[in-house]
Amino acid sequence: MEEIIIVGSGCAGMGAAIYAARAGANPLVLEGSQPGGLLTTTSDVENFPAFPDGIGGFDLVWQMRRQAEKFGARIENASVERVDFSGGTKKLFVSGGKVYEAKKVIIAVGSSPRLTGAKGEAELYGGRGVSTCATCDGAFYRGADVVVVGGGDTACEEALFLSKFCASVKIIHRRDSFRASKIMADRVAENPKISVLWDSAVVEVKSGADGRCSAVVAENLKTGARAEIPCKCMFAAIGHAPNTAAFRGAVDTDSDGYIITRGASGVETSAANVYAAGDCADKIFRQAITAVSSGCKAAIMATS
Repeated sequence: MEEIIIVGSGCAGMGAAIYAARAGANPLVLEGSQPGGLLTTTSDVENFPAFPDGIGGFDLVWQMRRQAEKFGARIENASVERVDFSGGTKKLFVSGGKVYEAKKVIIAVGSSPRLTGAKGEAELYGGRGVSTCATCDGAFYRGADVVVVGGGDTACEEALFLSKFCASVKIIHRRDSFRASKIMADRVAENPKISVLWDSAVVEVKSGADGRCSAVVAENLKTGARAEIPCKCMFAAIGHAPNTAAFRGAVDTDSDGYIITRGASGVETSAANVYAAGDCADKIFRQAITAVSSGCKAAIMATS
């Protein structure tokens, strides 16, 4: 039986692994289907402290991984399919039929951004002109024309953030009015750099000779008319889905599937000796540094 099993190998998982390993807990990390987590799809990270010249997302997570292993963390390639947290011994069932047992578990499985499904989108996602995080990637498009897809608070926030340094921001929304709060919608309406294409959906993301985004094709959902909109990047702001399917029913989750945390630490779950860290429990910030921070807290709680 393991003392601590950490499920997930992104920033939250590696943050937890470093702290748990340094505490002498000899943690086992089950890295999941995407080793290194979502940050590995980001080409450059410029807002993580201690890297004034930026660092590749893959490199950042892999340095954390090396650091965790240096202190004794063990990492195995396994994806958890279901769990049983009902007893003192926590059981994790992984693909292939193997069952892991642990006294304590830290869930750090992250979340996955929802993309539009438009033609050409997947090929350009991750550093080639399709992004799901303006905070992460917006600064790479200074002076450029960009597109934001969505109509909620997140889309409005992304557009307002991008307007600080992009030449123009066009929001493409499926409806004829925002789902966002009035204050956010008003701020967008008052911003001269932001315009909105209503009743429309992106059906294609086009690339130029350099293999990067050059334009999006939007279709009016009422008339069927299509328009090509030149842009250097399309930011999809239509939400995230936490990767928590294997844990639902074993720990409390909200209506969107995010794990509900409690206690002063903010990492305890409804199951005893089970903790949650990172984007699987955080629908607001979703930053590498906040994920590492919550992983640290989860490890401290699990080793105290």
